Amino acid sequence: MRRALGNTGVALPAIGLGCMGLSDFYGPPTERRAAIRLLHQAIDLGVTHFDTAEIYGIGSTNEALLGEAFGDRRDKVFIATKFGPLRDPATGESLGIDGSAKNCRRAVEGSLRRLRTDVIDLYYLHRVDPKTPIEHTVEAMAALVAEGKVRAIGLSEASADTIRRAAAIHPVAAVQSEYSIFSRDIEASVIPACLDVGASLVAYSPLGRGMLSGRFTKDALSGDDRRNAVPRYQGDAYSANIALVDEIQSLAAAHACSAAQVALAWVLGRGEHVLTIPGTTKLANLETNLGAYGIALADEETATLDRLADRVTGNRYDEYGMTTING
Repeated sequence: MRRALGNTGVALPAIGLGCMGLSDFYGPPTERRAAIRLLHQAIDLGVTHFDTAEIYGIGSTNEALLGEAFGDRRDKVFIATKFGPLRDPATGESLGIDGSAKNCRRAVEGSLRRLRTDVIDLYYLHRVDPKTPIEHTVEAMAALVAEGKVRAIGLSEASADTIRRAAAIHPVAAVQSEYSIFSRDIEASVIPACLDVGASLVAYSPLGRGMLSGRFTKDALSGDDRRNAVPRYQGDAYSANIALVDEIQSLAAAHACSAAQVALAWVLGRGEHVLTIPGTTKLANLETNLGAYGIALADEETATLDRLADRVTGNRYDEYGMTTING
């Protein structure tokens, strides 16, 4: 299943691979050789779309990992990366968001070097900088396209107004937002804006950061796993949300498939404008995710899943994270 990426003329498999968890945020980094092996196996399975960012891994180690893995097979992969949020390269501490032209230039040069490539296929503003007009940021990104350093640009967690203002400056190929059975807040205005400007929606965390897989247990999280700070994973909210996953499990049983495959089939069923980038560190999970291509949900099953979002308890980010979305 291939889908067009905005109006770029590029078609990608509808399921790509989000690479963040290989390096950071969900516990200790995956051992380097094992991570590279997984990335190579993903290519062998037909995955071509790989998503990373400057802030993934302390010292941008995720980009460096992809650069090492894809150095001898760059023609086989489509690489998306992002800039804007800043982290201390030694400690990983968050240092805010910078969407200025100066930071855009600094960031892209570092990403190109770490990725061992002369062009980035898709370059996102990772979070909108409230101090920098989006027009100024997009002008800087458009300059990178003109110079051949970037092929297409995108936005992540942007509001409908921001998407339209950005597209008035330069074509926006993709908008990346969290989107899943449990997270549908972008449907009211963000998705219509994407359709208006011809941008694809790239859905990250389509499995609710693992919760929708049906295999998730909070007890398995390490102490440094960022999910521990997410309201949906805390106390009574976690228990209530896991109970909703049981309903997805029941539907999956009727299809003789996994809950993860049902969750991904739901996302893919939202329209031809949607691509998704579930993340994993395990080959078995990657194979399961790709099996979602073979799952077709009936209208009444989709309607049942649609109603679950209204029953989810807790925000999808902590207090600070919620201030950075819909920018």
